[in-house]
Formats: sequence, structure tokens, C-alpha cells
Amino acid sequence: MSYGNLLTNPLVQVLLATGFTWFMTGLGASTVFLTKKVGRRLLDSSLGFAAGVMISVSFFSLLLPAITVYTPPNVPQWFPVIFGFLLGAVFLGASDRLLPHVHPGCPLDEAEGIRTTWKRNRLLILAMVLHHIPEGLAIGVAFAAASLSFNPYSLMSAITLAVGMGIHNFPEGMAVAMPLRAEGKSALKSFWYGQLSGVFEPLSAFLGFVLVAVFQPLLPYALGFAAGAMIYVAVEELIPECQRGSHTDLATMALILGFALMMGLNIGFG
Repeated sequence: MSYGNLLTNPLVQVLLATGFTWFMTGLGASTVFLTKKVGRRLLDSSLGFAAGVMISVSFFSLLLPAITVYTPPNVPQWFPVIFGFLLGAVFLGASDRLLPHVHPGCPLDEAEGIRTTWKRNRLLILAMVLHHIPEGLAIGVAFAAASLSFNPYSLMSAITLAVGMGIHNFPEGMAVAMPLRAEGKSALKSFWYGQLSGVFEPLSAFLGFVLVAVFQPLLPYALGFAAGAMIYVAVEELIPECQRGSHTDLATMALILGFALMMGLNIGFG
């Protein structure tokens, strides 16, 4: 099989796309080799930017296409996307309450989920796992939709979504690695844990791709599910965290910039 034929394989495209998003997580985590501590101003603006990207992607790359996907005549057009959206939010809400984790920048005594004796580094990684699962699902579903020629989803739409998730993952990798470095962990160990949080994105993308490829009627439900899960993460974690400090206006403008960037990418290339 030639490289050209290999690159047209939808599953290979999914793995390449999520390999890129994982790489961007690691790139963000690699900032620990440059400095021991990131300023609160930069952290707040980065988290705000990530929230803006996530919200924009949820609408332009997931909900809007889901509304136009064909549904059987006996199913109302609005039902699959709304049901999937609510299910995604409920799933992330339940995971948030059950899975032990701590948000970046929060002290260990503010850990959420069931009580555990786990250390901070593991809890930080689990917090990011909650982010990367819906992001990976969204990418997998998008590439499956493109491969099945579901209008209006094209390969460029799926690539745009992956690029947005990669941009979004840079500050998330930094947000995991930097607190560990500031606590005295070595730069290598901080980097390792930071990039490790992104490993679940390719796995969840593979799951999303296979589900939609095998069960095609699940597409609008899956798009809505990924959007609901990501909106939950943005509103429950990223926005409150970027507003904790004294740089609330900067974080808000960063959120708007992230939203506008992804809106422009979707209009221009999607």
C-alpha cells in the first residue's frame, strides 16, 4: 500500500489527527524545561482561551452540523442532537462527581469526586482525562462523518476541528505540568505527567470513530454528546478557574479571542 493510499484511510487520519492533539499537549507540558513557574496572568489567559476554543468548537463543529444530519422520518429533527447534548453533559457531570481529580491551580483539599489518598499529580492527570475523552470523541466522530460523506461534514471540517483541539490542548498540557514543577517535581517528571494526560484522546477518538462507522444513525447523537460534554467542561472548570485570580478581564478577552479564532477557522476552512 502506498503512502498516498494510507493517508486516505479514515482510521489513519483519526490517529494522525489525535497524534497531533497529543503532541500539542506534550508541547504545552514541555514549557517546564524553560521555567519553573508560569505567572497567574498567563495561566488565566490560557485557560480562558482554551474555554473559548472549546465553546466555539462545540457549536460550529458539532452542534451546527448535527442539526442538519438526516434523521428518519419518524424521529423529530431536533431530538437526536438535543438528547445527545443533554446526555453528554449528564455523563460528564456524573464523571465529575465520581472520578477523583483536582483542577489546575486548586489546592489538594479542593479535590473533587470520591475521596482518595492519591497524590496531586495523579489527580491532576485525571482532571485532564475528563477533558480529553469528549475531545477525542468529537474528533473521531467528525472523521467518521467525513468518511461517510455526511453533508455538511467534509474532511476539511474534521481537520479544522482537530487543529482547534490541538490549539486548545497546549495550555492544558502546561496547566498540568507547571503546578507539578512549582511543587518541586523534576522537569522531566512534570513533563511526563503533563503529556500523559493527552493519551486518552486517541483512544476515545478511536471509540467515537468505530461507533459512528458501524452504527451510522448514531452520528447526530454522538455529535451532540461530544458538544454537551465539552460545554460542561468549559463552564464547570475552565471558566471558573480562569476567573479565580485578579485577571478576570484578561481571561474573558482571551476566551473571546479563542472563540473568534475557531469561528474564523470553521467559516474559512470548514
